[in-house]
This record gives sequence, structure tokens and C-alpha cells, in this order.
Amino acid sequence: MRKVVISDTSCLIILEKIGELNLLHKLYENVITTPQIAEEFGTELPFWIEIKEVSDKQKIKILETNLDKGEASAIALALEYENSLLILDDQKARKLATQLELTYTGTLGIIIAAKKKQIIPSIKPFIEKIKQTNFHISTELELQALKESGE
Repeated sequence: MRKVVISDTSCLIILEKIGELNLLHKLYENVITTPQIAEEFGTELPFWIEIKEVSDKQKIKILETNLDKGEASAIALALEYENSLLILDDQKARKLATQLELTYTGTLGIIIAAKKKQIIPSIKPFIEKIKQTNFHISTELELQALKESGE
């Protein structure tokens, strides 16, 4: 069974800012997100990103006590699928995803996966473009990503 890929807002925004949103499509073909995340994104999403409502609205309300609306809705949606991959960059959301035994990655993880699947030749240009935005990448995280991707 194909893994369901659910993205939070930050990955979508970062990849859009650096002109690489299509990388998600090349890597996973289809991505799912929630209406809350689509609203946070602010502009129309590409056709290959499907917007799905979370069935259990109560779960979102509970998760919103600790997270923002987008992250809460992404995690709630992931809980509705047996085999999902969540794309989260927020540390608090990742900690909760771990507690809920959900599989997740982040924007850098997406870029590393794209290199490993030979969709891109190098992650360095992506990291450099991301560093030009307001998204913070620590030196430690950058070095770890370069090492993991074999650069």
C-alpha cells in the first residue's frame, strides 16, 4: 500500500519561497493537506495537493491546545491513516508526533530524500536558497543533512 503523505504549512511555504514546491510532486506524486493548512498557505495549491477534512473535529480541538491549527489538523489527519508520512518542521509538533507513534520528516528530509532518489543532484543549492528565506537552519542541522545526503 502506498504511503499517504500529509504536509503541514511550513514545508509548503518554504518550498514555494525557493521555487521548488514541485519537488514534493516529483518525490511523492500526491500530497494531502487540510483546509486549515491550505488557508495558512494563503494562495491556491497545485492540483496534485489534495485538501481533505479531518473526520474527528474533536481531535483537532484537543491538539490545538498545544499546537497551531495547521499542525493540529495535519496530525489529526495522519491519525486517520494507518500508513502515513507527516511533513512537519515544528519541534513541538514533531515531539507530539513521536508520542503518537506517527512517522514524520521535515523539509530538509524531503530534500535529502529527493537526492537519494536522484531527483536532484545536490542538496547544497536548496539549503543555500532556504537560508535566504526567514527559515532558520542551524549549522549543526545543515552539516547533518549534508552528511546524510553524502555531500
